Amino acid sequence: MKSIKNYLKFLLLLSAVFAVSLNSTGQTADVLDRTILPVAEPVYPAITELDARKVKAPPVFEVKAPKGAPNIVVILLDNFGYAGSSTFGGIMNLPTIDRLAKNGLIYNNFHTEPICSATRVALLTGRNPHSANMGTISEMSTGFPGQTSVLPNGVAPLAKILRFNGYSTAMFGKSHEYVPWESGLTGPFDQWPTGLGFEKFYGNVIGESDQFHPVAHDNTTLAPPSKDPNYYYQTDLADRAIQWIKAQKSLNPDKPFFIYYPTQGMHDPVQLPKAWRDKYKGKVDMGWDKYREEILARQKKLGIVPQNTKLTAKAAIAPDWDKLTADEKKVVTRYQELFAAFAELTDYEVGRVVQAIEDIGALDNTLIIYITGDNGASPNGGRLGVFNTMSTFNQSPETLQYQLETLDEVGDSHSAMTPPAGWSFGDNTPFAYSQLHTQYGGITNGAIISWPKMIKGKGEIRNQYHSVIDIAPTVLEAAGLPQPKMVNGVAQKPIEGFSMLGEFNNPQAKSAHTTQYYEIYGNRGIYKDGWYAATLHKLSWEPQPRNSYANDKWELYNTMEDFSCSNDLSSKFPEKLKELQEAFMAEAVKYNVLPLDDRAQERFNATLAGRPDYMGGRTSLALYPGMIGMKENAFIDLKNHSSSIVAELEAGATSGVIVAQGGSHSGWSLFLKDGKPTYAYNYLGHVTTITASETLPAGPVTITYDFAYDGGGFGKGGIGTISINGKKVGSARIEKTIPFIFGVETSDVGMDLYSTVTRDYIQGDNEFNGKIKKVLVTVK
Repeated sequence: MKSIKNYLKFLLLLSAVFAVSLNSTGQTADVLDRTILPVAEPVYPAITELDARKVKAPPVFEVKAPKGAPNIVVILLDNFGYAGSSTFGGIMNLPTIDRLAKNGLIYNNFHTEPICSATRVALLTGRNPHSANMGTISEMSTGFPGQTSVLPNGVAPLAKILRFNGYSTAMFGKSHEYVPWESGLTGPFDQWPTGLGFEKFYGNVIGESDQFHPVAHDNTTLAPPSKDPNYYYQTDLADRAIQWIKAQKSLNPDKPFFIYYPTQGMHDPVQLPKAWRDKYKGKVDMGWDKYREEILARQKKLGIVPQNTKLTAKAAIAPDWDKLTADEKKVVTRYQELFAAFAELTDYEVGRVVQAIEDIGALDNTLIIYITGDNGASPNGGRLGVFNTMSTFNQSPETLQYQLETLDEVGDSHSAMTPPAGWSFGDNTPFAYSQLHTQYGGITNGAIISWPKMIKGKGEIRNQYHSVIDIAPTVLEAAGLPQPKMVNGVAQKPIEGFSMLGEFNNPQAKSAHTTQYYEIYGNRGIYKDGWYAATLHKLSWEPQPRNSYANDKWELYNTMEDFSCSNDLSSKFPEKLKELQEAFMAEAVKYNVLPLDDRAQERFNATLAGRPDYMGGRTSLALYPGMIGMKENAFIDLKNHSSSIVAELEAGATSGVIVAQGGSHSGWSLFLKDGKPTYAYNYLGHVTTITASETLPAGPVTITYDFAYDGGGFGKGGIGTISINGKKVGSARIEKTIPFIFGVETSDVGMDLYSTVTRDYIQGDNEFNGKIKKVLVTVK
């Protein structure tokens, strides 16, 4: 009897643990110790009673979100910039942004990192990118702290914190936070979305995606390509998000959700259904110079920028509009028309997700944060844009003639277009430069925040300075949750961002975010108390840095009086400049920014970059049937070397792909056509085909493809030779080869899984019709 009384006392004590109080957002908050995650289960006293009928069971231990905690949705556009949408003065109709802005808040002084992976990790962790080891994109990581791409165990991401605190968590879209040498078929998957705290993930684990043939994953499983001729990736993402939202609220109506929705638009390739492609026909005929002027006028009228804001100087890579030829204008105009339509289509699909939340009655208590880009709009298109963005990444300029010849194909599955840099400067109006630079055009984006239940103002502008690292602490405070001190037994770095919550209903509140550094490839910037200093060490379209780090020229701006950073005050206030330079160095040392690294293409090579290589220095790789969906970072590198492919086949095959890498934008494929071994090499859309003079003989057979590389540098040509059972049956010269990147499409055994390397076979119907015993790929 005594033990039962003690047990009842314990139950009363346990109930006190779950007592509630009101928090700062007006919702009820429990007094569980949520600073140590996962929350420890209570230790129950031993039961001595033999009969279950004579003793009461304790409550089943569950960690629930604080009562009244909101649903959270974070939406992130890709490569869009500050001024593209009509909400921020642009010409592009993005009705979802406009809808949320009219019913919420517009942040006009919000900043991201100058490149996508860095922004995404900063958003998901609340830490500076170098502090979380993501100073650049995953594929260019190095061995230096701050640049490894490996998320420290002491930096628990937001999704994991929310899941441990009773939220359902899901992510739909682009995941560019992965570790390159952990992207193989068999894992590890610790830094894939499911390892970062998302219970559900559907999207692409790489920097970009084909819109018609995406390399998509459902959690960690490769999703099979759709056979629907009308399939479109962004529609698929929205469909799956809507299905998940409805199921989650149906099955767990009292459990809040966290959805991270990083869209694939507007990153290249700019691809969209034919019905959308002429939506902006004729709407950018004024050219990028007039385009910038008109946007700034609208921004002033809308109150997005102060009335004294001036246009910054345009970088020289974008010629004056009236200096372009008629053919050049024809190309660059069409490219931007399609980009604008792509943006509206992306926002349309986001709008379907928002509408689904309203349809189930959950919008009132849903905090939506919609950020208009992960960096400034991209200048990767260069002077005239590119039909195939792999041309830029492989330093192979396209001719105007080629762009004219392919103009009718832009937007379809064979294009991978990026608009010219001139349009990116327009979409970053009124700021200078663009993605990959630390001037304001590279790091400034708009942010829209909607929370009908809690935000009283409608359509109000907030001009407080904020950074993407402020999103995580804002979400945690809105949910009534503390920043954890310990997660999975590992002490946590303090979150480095600052909550924005106090400004939601107080437009005069001062931002706690007073200092913020920026860095990318030696370009540097530092914001401090309204002043901004920056240096252009290396322009993204120039092959070499402009100066040594010590001799870089710094600029200084008073953003309190000069919103666009158009008036350089470095010579007028040298002491202030020195103060900010010293502040940058202090932040750089504190957050692992040093040493600076301005290398470009060579950092795509694991050995040159100094990071682990998935292949571990191997010179050969054995492949077997069923090995499909292998990413470039998890496959043997055949570029810039002589190599061989030896395929051991059973008898009877007449058609289909033996092994392929890449797709319609670049790649190679060894396949059978009409019983003849055939090899196709796709150099940025230009395909060289080598066909054997003989069909396969009866019985088991060995097909060999040998490539003798010319040598003498990157991307050179060579002689390709096909042999059957040791007999040479075909040979031809390949003039140029891909030097750096094949792209996002995969290597596959027994098929060409996504878009096809060659038009000699079709997507979805190219599976090998025989039996492959083994394929050995060797770098010589």
